[in-house]
Amino acid sequence: MHMSTNHGDDKDAQADKEQLAAVRVAVDEVDEQIVALIGRRERLIRIAGTLKADSAEVRAPGRVERVLEHVKATAEQKDIDAEIVEQTYRAMIDAFIRLELDVYKASS
Repeated sequence: MHMSTNHGDDKDAQADKEQLAAVRVAVDEVDEQIVALIGRRERLIRIAGTLKADSAEVRAPGRVERVLEHVKATAEQKDIDAEIVEQTYRAMIDAFIRLELDVYKASS
């Protein structure tokens, strides 16, 4: 028994696969840029950790909220999902606070 295939669907499926592959390459490139920027932020945080007077200044909840408000406003101005930006920044800030506390303790 021979089943007929719709060759148009095959071409569409192949085009989708090729487009997905291209999108994945672009995402990988963006990830590399993000990692480089996280590295730059890490270097700055390490410097800040040596300049703080105490661990409360490292945690700085007021500063954290100002950073979050700033990045959410920036996201909204650029028509980017502010909730995703906030969630990403909360995770990143938590990790950087832990790093900065370690740096602060080591330099005290």
